[in-house]
Amino acid sequence: MDARIFLASGFVALAAIAGVLVVAASPDKPEPASLTEAKLEQPKPAVAAKPAPKPVAKADEPFVIKRILPIKGAIKYGEWHWDDKDVPPGPIVVTVDLEARVISVFRGGYEIGAAAVLLGTADKPTPLGIFPITQKDKDHVSNIYTGAPMPYMQRLTNDGITLHGSDVALGYASHGCVGMPDAFAAKLFDTTKIGDKVYITRGKQVGMGDSLVGG
Repeated sequence: MDARIFLASGFVALAAIAGVLVVAASPDKPEPASLTEAKLEQPKPAVAAKPAPKPVAKADEPFVIKRILPIKGAIKYGEWHWDDKDVPPGPIVVTVDLEARVISVFRGGYEIGAAAVLLGTADKPTPLGIFPITQKDKDHVSNIYTGAPMPYMQRLTNDGITLHGSDVALGYASHGCVGMPDAFAAKLFDTTKIGDKVYITRGKQVGMGDSLVGG
């Protein structure tokens, strides 16, 4: 056999073997052609989500008196008035004047209720201030004053000052609470919610156009 044919045959065989080895060694996915391409194929790092902005508490808005109930003369003990007909929905604010001994209820600035009330004595006075209603109990019984019934109770302070139904009559007093006729207390109980504010003042009677901070 010619030596050149033998050598050629050998080269062909080697080439075939080398081709098989190259195919066997090739990965399923070809390597990147360049470093730039390799960088482009790398996954992008995850971007952390920005935290949601915290809600900003809304400041108290002015509460302006828009209507006073047309009540003639001073409200007598045991007397109460309620008229919410055609009054639009709105925030509830309650005022108590220790000098006039009257509680008033406003919805959106419109007076919808008023009644004469029992108040505390010099030894146990009804406190002045602005108090949010923190608890409501329709059938509450006092755990301080020997189980005395306090229907339609609405708590103002942690030491027992509340709004509640009572026998409102001349010569009676409370232990600092604001006592109202039961029927009026029931309407007030159904009208208010936890967080509504009660303003207790002395001699500060409100009139048309007067403003309170709250609502």
